[in-house]
Amino acid sequence: MSSHPCALSSATLTLTVGLSLCMPALAGTGTDRPEAVQPTTGTAAASPSADIATPQAAQNDGTTQLDGVVVIGQRYLPDYNVRSTRGATRTNTALLNVPQAVTVVTDKLAADQAMHSLGDAFRYMPGIGTAQGEGNRDTPVMRGISTTGDFYVDGIRDDVQYYRDMYNLDRIEALKGPNALAFGRGGSGGVINRITRAADGMEHRSGTAQFGSGLRRRGTIDYGIGIGDAAGFRINAVYENSDSFRDDAYLKRYGINPAFNVDFGGSTSLLLSYERFHDSRTADRGVPSFQGRPVDVDPSTFFGNPDASFATADVDAFDATLQHAFTGNLSLRNHLRWADYDKFYQNVYPGAVGAGGTTVTLSAYNHATRRTNVFNQTDLVWETSGMGMRHTVLLGSELGYQANDNFRMTGYFAPGANVVSLASPNVDVAVDFHQSATDADNHTTARIGAIYLQDQIEFSPQWQAIVGLRYDDFRVDLRNNRDGQVFRSRDHMLSPRAGLVFKPSADVSIYASYSRAFQPRSGDQLASLTASNAALKPESFRNREIGAKWDIRRDLQASIAIYRLDRGNVAIVDPNDVTRMLLIDGQQTRGVELGLAGRITDAWQVMGGYAWQSGEITTTQSATILKGNRLAQLPRHSASLWNRYDFTPRFGAGLGIVYRGALYANVDNQVTLPAFTRVDAALYWTVTPTMEVQVNVENLGNVRYFASAHSNNNISPGAPRSAWVTVNYRY
Repeated sequence: MSSHPCALSSATLTLTVGLSLCMPALAGTGTDRPEAVQPTTGTAAASPSADIATPQAAQNDGTTQLDGVVVIGQRYLPDYNVRSTRGATRTNTALLNVPQAVTVVTDKLAADQAMHSLGDAFRYMPGIGTAQGEGNRDTPVMRGISTTGDFYVDGIRDDVQYYRDMYNLDRIEALKGPNALAFGRGGSGGVINRITRAADGMEHRSGTAQFGSGLRRRGTIDYGIGIGDAAGFRINAVYENSDSFRDDAYLKRYGINPAFNVDFGGSTSLLLSYERFHDSRTADRGVPSFQGRPVDVDPSTFFGNPDASFATADVDAFDATLQHAFTGNLSLRNHLRWADYDKFYQNVYPGAVGAGGTTVTLSAYNHATRRTNVFNQTDLVWETSGMGMRHTVLLGSELGYQANDNFRMTGYFAPGANVVSLASPNVDVAVDFHQSATDADNHTTARIGAIYLQDQIEFSPQWQAIVGLRYDDFRVDLRNNRDGQVFRSRDHMLSPRAGLVFKPSADVSIYASYSRAFQPRSGDQLASLTASNAALKPESFRNREIGAKWDIRRDLQASIAIYRLDRGNVAIVDPNDVTRMLLIDGQQTRGVELGLAGRITDAWQVMGGYAWQSGEITTTQSATILKGNRLAQLPRHSASLWNRYDFTPRFGAGLGIVYRGALYANVDNQVTLPAFTRVDAALYWTVTPTMEVQVNVENLGNVRYFASAHSNNNISPGAPRSAWVTVNYRY
């Protein structure tokens, strides 16, 4: 065991009743882990042989320690829900008091379902879908808006296009609706914030080994110790070498994330973290469509050349977080993140199917991205009271610098070589890659300066409010390396936020909120500036939302949100003058989201939700994007529900249902992905106090379905029945 006096094993939970000496040290870690020391209360997940010990009453130095009881159990509780977040408000706030829809997937839920990717987690986030992302990147669809850049790590931007792993995560937060006050530009439909595992001074000694369908071979390690009285070290690592149900597809990745935390006397702490992550995989863009539906082929059929279709991403990131408490009511937090990204992908992929339905035309290109991000956030939080009200005042600033290089080449085929048979579209065809007249070769720099002010006001136990305003100075310079042209944009953006919360009882809240965010013309990936749009105002996104949250019990939460999201300043070509651009109100999304997470009983855990969403184009924008068209990748109905039930302290089972209604692959509404319902299951067996074996089966009924799309001719089939065995061990 660790020498740290407050060390806890990841396999056990220690609660001392009587005298607690560990809480100040935990508070000084600088992490948002309010649930880490919740007591276990005789659940089926608890150890069948819990130990009980009584501390020595008299110490050798003559001091007296109060008697206490130490209870050791297997898992922290609650497992599928959390009670507070820092991400939504930049202060540690109870979810019940946040006037915004928030869904959290915890590491425990991820482990129970053998989740590895963000796409797995999105299935259990109501109102969030997944686009294909051309087979090389995460692309959530939030409130009708797909994004490749609205990703954050511990509140700091992580906006390069790649697939993120979950090996080092404590949880994933989906913060829905625009929230520019906390996150700045973008975030038009919401943001995805990953909370990493920190060096918390506790003892962690665990790992997993997994194998199964698609030749999945994956292992992880989580090791942490306390160092002396006021420091901790933790390291998480992953290695995976897997195939796929798709012909000739593969996935290889590794990651390592060491972290160190030191507490300088209780009022000051420093958290240091470094991550090295590599992901290499087949860039798989799925199947084409014919006559308004995906083509009817075996789900394993690869279209294009898998040997020439691949994506690699390398990430090196360093984080330093310094916290200092001046007093019990005044604290400062500074977070510095430097990250270097190297991304490359190349694909030979399907285009349109021929009129006779027997051939398909292939296309090809590759794209390299190099980016360096440097961000620094400083938050000063002051808790005060006066005139019968309590205030939590946040004054903050963000400074950022991003340097980005893009280089794209088009693939060229010999005449007729790119037209292949629909019956055998997996081909080894020669492709010559070189730049076309319009392929990107540019260097972009972005400079960000922002200040923000927010006040969380408690008028009474029943009434609360949050009001705030952020100002961003966002400057982008894009140099076209091919002709030397330079395009510049200078945007000055004000992002307000206001919310009102009414609590008829301590465990129920009803809220209304308004927020606004902006997307500059440089786009998600800082590469969209042109001579015609550089001077245009940023796109705007306005969100109006009402909702309610209910803590049914301490470890069971329910929520409902009703929203309307309007997208404005959409740029289109003036139909009367093709040299001019017009700004219009472009689309509107309306929806209702329901969520449930936690424990129904001590032995029964659930996570799920339902969303009804309707989105449409409000002004004709081109010959194919017409007023009244439904938004792409937006099903009208979607739902999911996962259950885990522990029959005994050693045996449990899981059952999940995922439903997604029909949706359009593209905003032109020409191709439909049919609705589907998928059933998943799992079995859990605690073999010994240090080892658990679980079996996960996805798509138990072997349903044929299509999971996502990028366009009308890039549609990803869903996986057939698949099964994995995971050995979870603690040492």
